[in-house]
Amino acid sequence: MNFWVGLTRGVVLLGLGVIGLSSPAIAGPAAAFPMTSYVLLGDDGVRVARVITPNAVCPRMLVDGHRANMAIRAPAGTVAQRTTSASAAGSKPSVFDGLVCEATLPIWTKVASVGGHNLPLPPAVIRRVVVIGDTGCRILPAKGAGQACNDPKAYPFAQVAAAAARWKPDLVVHVGDYLYRETACPTGDAGCAGSPWGYGADAWRADFITPAEALLTVAPLALARGNHETCVRAGQGWWRYLDPHPYLPGRDCNDPANDAVGDFTDPYAVPLGDKAQLIMFDSADTSNKPLADDDVRAVHYRDAYAKIATLAADSPHSILVNHHPILGFAAGRGAGGTVALYPGNGGLQSVFGAITPRYLPGRIDLSLAGHIHLWEAVSFSSDHPAQIIAGFSGTLEDIVPLPAAVPADATPAKGAVVKALSSWVDGFGFMTLERRGDDAWHVEVHDVQGAVVNTCEIRGRDVACAVAQVASRH
Repeated sequence: MNFWVGLTRGVVLLGLGVIGLSSPAIAGPAAAFPMTSYVLLGDDGVRVARVITPNAVCPRMLVDGHRANMAIRAPAGTVAQRTTSASAAGSKPSVFDGLVCEATLPIWTKVASVGGHNLPLPPAVIRRVVVIGDTGCRILPAKGAGQACNDPKAYPFAQVAAAAARWKPDLVVHVGDYLYRETACPTGDAGCAGSPWGYGADAWRADFITPAEALLTVAPLALARGNHETCVRAGQGWWRYLDPHPYLPGRDCNDPANDAVGDFTDPYAVPLGDKAQLIMFDSADTSNKPLADDDVRAVHYRDAYAKIATLAADSPHSILVNHHPILGFAAGRGAGGTVALYPGNGGLQSVFGAITPRYLPGRIDLSLAGHIHLWEAVSFSSDHPAQIIAGFSGTLEDIVPLPAAVPADATPAKGAVVKALSSWVDGFGFMTLERRGDDAWHVEVHDVQGAVVNTCEIRGRDVACAVAQVASRH
């Protein structure tokens, strides 16, 4: 572990001792919610233990049998109302009623616990990976237009998380979009009546922290940031709870004047062992339309591409993880009800495509994304990495089916020639990746209960699936 990485996080565990740089304790009564603990994987696989507690002080940890302190990452408190993607009347201050604490665990840690609960630590070689995405419950202003968040059949993320936890993964990858309860439930809508809303802790608990509990306890997390976590949306909670990097004034999304900083983070690698790694890329603020060369987002993404290429050069096999699919399809209804296919993200294609016709560096074999609310796998006869979309774990589903056979002229990106397409539309679930070699994975697509509805084999950038079009179960 890099010593300076630990130091910048405010706490360094050194053998039997600890150096703590904690802020003063936050006074006040305990809130009525349980403590939550989990482990995030950051730069170079650094292990960040994080706790959300209703108490006024951070809990003590046990690290290989020795007591250790946690540092305060973010105090409890109310953040003044800021400009959001909603109208001023539809926004409110963000109340964070829990203390967020953290500690960086040395790479040699064998057992760590908080509050009597063991923290999940990764093995040296990660062989079993759960992939989920787009997990929050969508509330829309019109009565009955969104999800019935109170109905576990309409919003089954807790069941998906529990089934995924039973698979006993070594790692959980989330491809982004955690919080969808942005607006108040419409008056008279029984489906979401009483739901919290906005960007504070209560909405975060309802949409992710509570329903994901089973998964948080069994495996560490590698998390991508979605467009729902930009600064004008749920960025405040993203920085408090889920980003593995230091929590710094100016990039915490509290002040709109700093959004150009808070909306971007550098790519980083999470080693998987045996010559493979994930490269985590923050695409949260991209646009569906091409970006002008001088757009601040284009400037950031050109820099991000260079950093992705540097990271990819360090490992024979890399998997890119970000929210917006560069090389995947979305579907909609065209004139006369015909199915129309839409290409991958225009903003990222415009920037990355100007650098290379492959859109991604050569050692990236596979890209994992979300954003489109379905499961999809695309591979190419041209030299392009395979794309898998796993945005099907809780949020209101897309319902227009992708075709079982791709039209000859259809492509998700200029120059990309589709070899095979497999999809599951209008079905909630999760995906698993099981290691079969340095660049080989066995894929299973699971439904809410964990039953397997499709399987695929990945070898490098080739993906072969058993079923081209999984039948809808609704």
